[in-house]
Amino acid sequence: MEPIKLLLVEDNADINQMISEHLTKNGYLCDQAYSGTEALLRFEHTAYDLIILDLMLPGLDGEDVLADLRKRSDLPIIILTAKDSLKSKVEVLSAGADDYLCKPFAIEELLVRIQVQLRKVNKAKQPQTFKALKLDRKQFDALFNGHPLLLTKHEYYILELLMENPQRVFTKQEIYEYAWNDAYLGDEKTINVHMSNLRKKIHKYTEEEYIKTIWGIGFKMAQ
Repeated sequence: MEPIKLLLVEDNADINQMISEHLTKNGYLCDQAYSGTEALLRFEHTAYDLIILDLMLPGLDGEDVLADLRKRSDLPIIILTAKDSLKSKVEVLSAGADDYLCKPFAIEELLVRIQVQLRKVNKAKQPQTFKALKLDRKQFDALFNGHPLLLTKHEYYILELLMENPQRVFTKQEIYEYAWNDAYLGDEKTINVHMSNLRKKIHKYTEEEYIKTIWGIGFKMAQ
């Protein structure tokens, strides 16, 4: 298994060195850059698994580096910055950053956030199939024998949850909180409508039952 290679972009030499040492101790290969221009040059010549990017850089600032990187790559980017306003956070995440950590921060938290982003990448690389169904993670859709189902965002997340755990029964609350990323307030109608629409899209290609209702509990993939 190849080691994971990170690019750390931080103009403060002490902070850069401190982070780099901790990353190395935890088994990562870490290249260090001290400006936006240097970061882009390194990116041109090396394949990285993740980038840690400070916003306040000399010359080419972090926002410009982020914009340039997003035109060419979808690799995870974690922002480090002293800008802690909600407006700054929303702008950076909207511009394509995957996570955001305000200074000062605990190195343990940065390590956990790196692990989370790398898990997401590994998950996205793994094809998830169930019988004739296959998730298309890049398009947020699913294919039935190669035919796109044209799922809505919430339908996709419902199917993703069920397909990744085909043996397990999920309650409506669990499904709602996963697919909507929000607290469940007992709105069963919303779940039922989306589940019905999802089934109809699958039934367009087969009469076989793919999603089973477990009365009084919830739903699961039909074995």
